[in-house]
Amino acid sequence: MKVEIVTIGDELLLGFTIDTNAAHLARQLAAIGVQITRRQTCGDSASEIASAVREALDRTGAVITTGGLGPTSDDMTKESIAAIFGRAMERHEDIVDALKARWKAWGRSGELPLSNHQQAMIPAGARILKNGHGTAPGIWLEDERGRWVAMLPGVPREMRGMLADELLPLVRGRVTGDPEVIVSRTLRTTGVGESAVADQLGHLAKNPEGVALAYLPGWEGVDLRLTSRGRNAAAAAVALEKAGRALLAVVGPATYGEGDTDLAAVVLATLRARGMMLVVAESCTGGMLGARLTAIPGSSDVVLGGVIAYANGIKERLLHVDADVLKANGAVSEPVAREMAAGAARATAADVGLSITGIAGPGGGSAEKPVGTVCFGLFMQGKVSSIQAVMIGDRDEIRRRAAQAALNLLLRALAEPVPPADSETVLAARPLQE
Repeated sequence: MKVEIVTIGDELLLGFTIDTNAAHLARQLAAIGVQITRRQTCGDSASEIASAVREALDRTGAVITTGGLGPTSDDMTKESIAAIFGRAMERHEDIVDALKARWKAWGRSGELPLSNHQQAMIPAGARILKNGHGTAPGIWLEDERGRWVAMLPGVPREMRGMLADELLPLVRGRVTGDPEVIVSRTLRTTGVGESAVADQLGHLAKNPEGVALAYLPGWEGVDLRLTSRGRNAAAAAVALEKAGRALLAVVGPATYGEGDTDLAAVVLATLRARGMMLVVAESCTGGMLGARLTAIPGSSDVVLGGVIAYANGIKERLLHVDADVLKANGAVSEPVAREMAAGAARATAADVGLSITGIAGPGGGSAEKPVGTVCFGLFMQGKVSSIQAVMIGDRDEIRRRAAQAALNLLLRALAEPVPPADSETVLAARPLQE
């Protein structure tokens, strides 16, 4: 089966909104053997929508659109496509009733706005795709020649939910035989740069087990995406499993999960399994580390809290960093990072204290401590450790990389043997980012 995707919205054309819908649709459809032959974006004009969809129908006879199903005057998708099929618009009172019920359930005052009634107008003869994630129903419109258009909302959360709930089962039912699929598996690594990962993989660096391998570097680390093409679903699963095992045998220690796994979630799960409580102390990241951790549902049973300590006086008063240590080493130093971590843990009776202090830039660097210099401190089970690294990128990237590196430092420490009880331990300065 061949399908074209049309994403609709002036905000997409103007670059104010990134089109993530088309990418998600393409991945999900390829995984069930549907070939995406073209993706295009058009504005909110009725003529532009009609032209894009009509041309796509002429080429493939199957089109999926996203966007333009809302209640406002710029939502022209339904009417534009209904006109292509020669269908009138009909009002569905059951949709109005459902919208009114949802409006009350949200605790909104007054009556449902009249503009929302527009969402109950559906092309005659269309199949309604239920939206359990928002207000705009989706639409499946098909003609006597078997040509069809599936219309989904543009809000990514709603589109993804409706795709899984309603559209994929419909499309899958129309895929015949045992089609070739395109399926990917992504291994997430951190703490090792792209070139270093490639060197480690050696002969596996290109096409492990006959599966394509792509390197996707970013501030979180390097994702290794394996992609199987030209196989049916069963054969693709076997090939990806073999390729994944081959990669893990080499880079396993740097891998923290698959797909969209968040390192913060892995750290929290590890701490939770050990019954350990965490506190963070941050300078240059300004709460970014704490935000990463507390964005994970259920983090409150592991994270006690944190301190944003930009000023030296705050470091001294709240984290009990020694003034002489600050004067002798500077705020961006391993001794200060260690005292920040230990001070936070002792002040809160946490099992683990994790700290970050650095120079995020663009100013403030020196020959000895260039922009991107970041020091990390870790207090765990009564012992303190530290590490220094230089992060690359602009201010935002340095801060993001620093938060990720701190999480990686903690996860590595949790996997290591407990240090001797009679000494302070300073971790070797292994690179955290390339």
